[in-house]
Amino acid sequence: MAASANHATNGAATVNGELSDSGYRNHVIIFPFMAKSHTLPLLHFATLLSAHHSGLHVTVLTTPANLAFARAHLPDSVRLVALPFPSLPSLPAGVESTDALPSMSLYLTFLRATTLLRDPFAAFMASLQSSPPPLVLVSDFFLGFTHAVAAGAGVRRVVYHGMSCFSMAICKSLAASPPRQQDGVGEPFHVSRMPGHVTITEEEVPSALAKLADADDPMTRFLIEDVGVSDVRSWGVLVNSFAAVDGDFVAAVESFYDDGARAWLVGPLLPAADDTSERDEEGCLAWLDERAPGSVVYVSFGTQAHVTDEQLDELARGLVQSGHPFLWAVRSDTWSPTVEVGPDVGHIVRGWVPQRSVLAHESVGGFVSHCGWNSTLESLVAGKPVLAWPMIAEQHLNAKYVVDVVGTGERVNSGGSGAVVGRTEVEEKIRRLMDADGEAGQRMRARAAWAQQAARSAVSDGGTSLVAVETLVEELQKSYGVVDKSK
Repeated sequence: MAASANHATNGAATVNGELSDSGYRNHVIIFPFMAKSHTLPLLHFATLLSAHHSGLHVTVLTTPANLAFARAHLPDSVRLVALPFPSLPSLPAGVESTDALPSMSLYLTFLRATTLLRDPFAAFMASLQSSPPPLVLVSDFFLGFTHAVAAGAGVRRVVYHGMSCFSMAICKSLAASPPRQQDGVGEPFHVSRMPGHVTITEEEVPSALAKLADADDPMTRFLIEDVGVSDVRSWGVLVNSFAAVDGDFVAAVESFYDDGARAWLVGPLLPAADDTSERDEEGCLAWLDERAPGSVVYVSFGTQAHVTDEQLDELARGLVQSGHPFLWAVRSDTWSPTVEVGPDVGHIVRGWVPQRSVLAHESVGGFVSHCGWNSTLESLVAGKPVLAWPMIAEQHLNAKYVVDVVGTGERVNSGGSGAVVGRTEVEEKIRRLMDADGEAGQRMRARAAWAQQAARSAVSDGGTSLVAVETLVEELQKSYGVVDKSK
């Protein structure tokens, strides 16, 4: 194990931090949820804090099976502490992250297991013998138990959701006031507390929210009993987004929290441009090097959504018929193409894809995406237009955000939940996405270029996101009645 990681003993973990005196708190504890899409942004936030605040000591909490992954994405200046992952009879041993689940049917079981981290976390907090106490706990909203434990230790909690303000505000509004049945299927309706121009359809409501009316639904009970109260009582909300694209929806998010809690837009939380942690064992970048600028369409639906063999068949045929070379991340271990895909036609990858580097490559002209929030941010940073193909969770809202708010994409006509998108639709939409000279292509690329510049500006010196990080640290100190006398 790395020297900077400390395994737990007797259910507790310890860390030897050098904390300042005179009441100035300088220890930040970060506790991500054990899913790659939730963990990576908070690892980047830890890196950001360590790089820009030399007076802060940053500790990231994880579990033994996630240690290597976390260490690979953190500088040595960030401490890494492992809490023992709880065991449940129905959860395979060693499964400590959602991407390791043998089936997503175990997702709720996994969530229940994470609630049992409360005691190891409480032991860790009690083991901190420093004075003063930590400055803040930043923890994922799924880890609701952390709020009460941190409060008992006199530490503020800032909650992380892994969504944009746009999607988060809509989700919270729908949870608070479920929409009435619309007169017509697909008819748009306004979402309370959102700007007047924001409307959604029933199809865009995340499935977990659609089930909130069922008090007996296990996920509903988890969201209400284990997450809800701790979330709204958090001192603040950390948002992986930036003001230029998400500022109009900050007030809507903040309106759901107690005691004037603020939303802090500190993104995009992505590694530095010279980060070398992304591996490319499948030779994606070398294959792209041989393609013409702007000619390749990159296709990825993330790591959690299940895509049927029938849909994969139709997608493969549509890609080939589009006439554009494609790089495609396929997560199925059993599916094989039913149409010939030569090396000059496409590159199908079964393993890890260095997505940030792929999107930044000059050969990539468009991105067919499930619109997970991390992928959406990466498309904005890379300045690439998107064909939005949402599948689960809040991805339908992210797709709407990309298409209707930011304007960097268009949406596939999915035909409703569970429907198969045909090869003709795939072919037509990809040709439209990749036509840089067409009216739609020019519009999307102009907006993508603007979003790219705005994202870079946000995380540059004096940018809105870096200023937000500075202000967050200062406001936390003031909330304890302490002022940093070194300034």
